[in-house]
Amino acid sequence: MTAWLEQIATASPPILQETAQDPQNGYEEGLLKRSPFHLFMTQIQRIKSSVGKGKHQHSSVIQFFSDLDPGGKKKGETEEEEIDLSRPNNQNEKPTLPASAEVSHNISETDLVSGKWKVKQFMKKLGKKPNSKNMDLNNCALNETDLMELSGLLLFLPELEEINLSWNDCIGGTLKPLTLQLHHVNKLKSLRLNNCSLTAEDIASLGEALEIIPFLEELDLSWNTNIGGKLSLLTKKIQKGSKIKILKVIDCNLAAKDGESLDTAFQYLLELRKLDLSCNREIGRGFEDSAAHLANLKDLEVLDLHQCCVTEEDLAVLTQVIPLLSSLQELNLSSNKNIGMSLDHLLSRLRFLPKLKSVIISNCSLQKASFASLADAALHLPELEILDLSWNKCVGGNLKLLLEALKLATKIRVLILSSCNLAAGDLALLALLMRTGHLAKLQKLDLSYNDTVCDEGWATFYQDLAELKELSELDVSLRPSSCRDCGMWFGKLLTALPEMPAFTELGMQRWVFSGAQQKQLEYFNRDNTRNVRFDYRGQVSVSL
Repeated sequence: MTAWLEQIATASPPILQETAQDPQNGYEEGLLKRSPFHLFMTQIQRIKSSVGKGKHQHSSVIQFFSDLDPGGKKKGETEEEEIDLSRPNNQNEKPTLPASAEVSHNISETDLVSGKWKVKQFMKKLGKKPNSKNMDLNNCALNETDLMELSGLLLFLPELEEINLSWNDCIGGTLKPLTLQLHHVNKLKSLRLNNCSLTAEDIASLGEALEIIPFLEELDLSWNTNIGGKLSLLTKKIQKGSKIKILKVIDCNLAAKDGESLDTAFQYLLELRKLDLSCNREIGRGFEDSAAHLANLKDLEVLDLHQCCVTEEDLAVLTQVIPLLSSLQELNLSSNKNIGMSLDHLLSRLRFLPKLKSVIISNCSLQKASFASLADAALHLPELEILDLSWNKCVGGNLKLLLEALKLATKIRVLILSSCNLAAGDLALLALLMRTGHLAKLQKLDLSYNDTVCDEGWATFYQDLAELKELSELDVSLRPSSCRDCGMWFGKLLTALPEMPAFTELGMQRWVFSGAQQKQLEYFNRDNTRNVRFDYRGQVSVSL
């Protein structure tokens, strides 16, 4: 290739005489600073204008670019995921350009090839491989200069469907040049901007851009703490016909007025499937007037409002709306401690959601009445797979209320009862369910921080543990302030584990083992040719 370039240079003295800076391509002054690629591109332009040279020489140009591919692909190999350099089908056939490039952007074939080469070089600089449909620049330490360069490259990516710029916290305040170029990628479906230090100006620019990316389905703005109180700059631009299916605004310091601005947008987000507003502690009271609009979300599958300081007024709205969200599959209201006394009406209405798969209401200060309402509603949830009741003390001693529901929950695979003040009777109930063939699909069971269970309770539980053939994770760790010797249950545990083929991890923090017991754990994997991780940090071993 070098010899061929030298031949071109010898045959074309005018190229070698060019020394001034090229304002279009940005090459610096001086022959030594001009790349061979630029010399070659200039020669291509001259060749294309020659009479009688057309199709055969163009095919040679494309083939030459194929051989220059920095991905190291051998001749003849395909690149289904990487950018297509439009190789010809045969020596006499002109390569076909993407229709969007010919019609929408009106750029020449040579410029398109050159532009895609620039895309490859840009991605290579960031240690990434180019992909015509997915640009993943997550955590690449991007700066304003990189964003400007990326903006200029969108012209050559007409098929792009996903852009991920998350965890680049130096691009905050510089998003506008990029949003102005998004019309070149009007097929865009996913835009992720987590933890980018976005500003009010950035949010306003995104709002303006919504009109030129009409097929956007996912928008993730999570962990941008400066946009609290300013979300309306975006939501007021959401128009009828929006295709957005996933909207995430996690931990963004949203305030009540941001919740109110979402209320207005809900009337246009009719295709919304997932709404995650979690960890916005000041958004409470932001849903008081949204019942009518929320009820329009017939396709909503995931609603996550955990740690949002939901108020009783908000809860009243949700109670009205919940029965109408017939497609709902996941509900997370965790860490909303102010609603424990008022949850019974909402939980009782979960019976109207037959597709519900996940109910997460940990740390909500549940009262016995609310727990009873949940237990009754769970009888009507045949698809239930995940149930998290952790950090609700009322569960202890009352797990029997859930007995019939757990018998019917044939698909349940995750049960979390951490820090629930469980008693020996509660573990005996679980043992009964295991022994009678229920909970057969259970994969994860969390019983940690239940120091209230006596040794006899643990022994009863471990006696039937082997019935959980699909269980992979079990956590029975004690509280950080606790420390207890392993009792008579230790032998029953070791007897059960070899009969559990899927088991991989056991949390046993702050249980104290004798020297002999510790050796049994250490040798377990070797003796049983298994790879079980025993997490028993924090306890003091004692010798026999």
